[in-house]
Amino acid sequence: MTNNRYLWAVGKDLEELPTAELIKGRYQIVKSRSTHLWLDTLPDLAPEVPDKLEPVKPYLLLHPYQLHLPQLYGVCTLDHTPEILLLENIPVDRTGRLYPSLISMWEKATPVRQLYWLWQILDLWTPMAEVGVTASWLEPENIRVEGWRVRLTQLHSAQTATLEDLAVTWQALLPGTSPVVQESLARIIQHLPEIKLEITISELNQLLLQQAALQPLRLRVVGATDAGPQHLQNEDTCYPLLGDLPSNNQTYDPLIPFLSIVCDGVGGHEGGEVASQLAVETVKLQIRALLKEVSEDPQLMTPELVAEQLQEILRVVNNMIAGRNDEQQRESRRRMGTTLVMALQLPQQIVTAQGKRNSHELYLVSVGDSRAYWLTEEYCYLLTVDDDVANREVRLGRSLYRQALQRVDALALTQAIGTRSADNLSPKVQRLIIEEDGLLLLCSDGLSDHGRVEESWQGLMAEVIGGKITLETAVDQLLTIASQRNGHDNASVVLTYCSVTPEYPVLLNADQKSVVNLGLPQEQDSFLFPASAQLLYEDSEPSLATPETNRWRSLSIGESTLGKRVAMGAGVVALTFLVGLGLWSVINPTSFQQQWQRIFPTRSSLDRPQ
Repeated sequence: MTNNRYLWAVGKDLEELPTAELIKGRYQIVKSRSTHLWLDTLPDLAPEVPDKLEPVKPYLLLHPYQLHLPQLYGVCTLDHTPEILLLENIPVDRTGRLYPSLISMWEKATPVRQLYWLWQILDLWTPMAEVGVTASWLEPENIRVEGWRVRLTQLHSAQTATLEDLAVTWQALLPGTSPVVQESLARIIQHLPEIKLEITISELNQLLLQQAALQPLRLRVVGATDAGPQHLQNEDTCYPLLGDLPSNNQTYDPLIPFLSIVCDGVGGHEGGEVASQLAVETVKLQIRALLKEVSEDPQLMTPELVAEQLQEILRVVNNMIAGRNDEQQRESRRRMGTTLVMALQLPQQIVTAQGKRNSHELYLVSVGDSRAYWLTEEYCYLLTVDDDVANREVRLGRSLYRQALQRVDALALTQAIGTRSADNLSPKVQRLIIEEDGLLLLCSDGLSDHGRVEESWQGLMAEVIGGKITLETAVDQLLTIASQRNGHDNASVVLTYCSVTPEYPVLLNADQKSVVNLGLPQEQDSFLFPASAQLLYEDSEPSLATPETNRWRSLSIGESTLGKRVAMGAGVVALTFLVGLGLWSVINPTSFQQQWQRIFPTRSSLDRPQ
């Protein structure tokens, strides 16, 4: 894996700097890409820090939004020139190529992705307005996209940007907007300067969920935990474990596959295990009530309301553990607690022309240093920010991150569930939309420490997504990595495979007539529970295949039970399939083309760095 540390230089007259030699004996200008793109040839050395932090405060205060925004790495001081800011976490691939701009990818994007990009921008508007850098969204080449993720190359604070300015910028996108949402989006943009931002975000969110709901959604989830080679006791707890997944003759747990949790207990052997188990069981109880409320209430909950409810749930959990500490008169370091990272696919029902469909919303909640990642064959996103001293110092504007990492207590936790009053707890909640196939990984620091996820995700995840190994095997391999390459701690892993791609074709039951599923959006609330739980939203009967065989059902299922009938019926199935494709392409050419591009994307339609 390439470990090059590429940086984005922000300063004056960069084009006049020599490119044939290292700047300050350290930085190489990557002239073939941009005079702004530098390579740190000595990444193990701490960079220079600015003389004054006030001019760079926006980068520090926006540190929690690093999924989208760059971080301040350091500065480079040269004779007779102002300090050059050096940014990390910039939108480039492992070879230093910038990811494409939003405007260059706009016409190629699906309707749901177009809306999702804009929703992310509005979601970031308020925190960026508070530090005066909303002008960053007015420069088209400054806005880059990596799959569904919107990213900025740098922050601009030279001018104050208003929502009216943003509306003008978005107007330029309308000609390339998908016809499916063009008219509705035009109305939203037209009223953007006139009404409250909260109303605009709500309207855009409604349109986004309507488009997301038109896709199918399958979820498979499995988790496991391991004490590790150096410990006899496991203070980690995660959900669901294999034992939580119901077999064919069991009633399914309504939490599966919507909920996944990883907790890492703190407070010593006598308390950490109890705290993590108590947290998981209490969260499960509270989420059951929330899911019941969602299923009975036709009114959609806004992301803000959901976030408030999830934060309140964690405060209830906190008070349960804190109360146990008080009962046992635990003080200081003896007080037990736990980290937590939780993912909830909230199945709110969206009314569409095809019936009620899942909203595809994924909520992440985190406290402590247990993490969530989004993985595809192309990229690995760290979705959460650790609650440790280093991140706190940056967030409060007191230090650069690389500078804070040099502290002895840099990785010490700043909050955990149960150690203090709930008044002091600040759970972080974010909302994502599942609009592509990928893997959601939750893990404790027994795996994530020392960058083990970033080192190992690509090959392993490609095998999972390609159907070569099951989720169970992937979880086992990740725990092996944790044991062999970290080994200092307990480790827990929960993987959720999320798929929005229709299966073509799917032979559902060898004892029934051959069925060809074209993946047309139809109302369905079926549940599948193979070895790793699966949720299916499409018009088909439940399949009991394992995740490994289910992906290749049309090739493997039924050979032992159908015998000669498979061979005799193959021609009929193929003919039916082709006729169905033909009818679909005539009746609904737009839907047909979108699904065809999803299954067989052309080279030009792929998100590639430029």
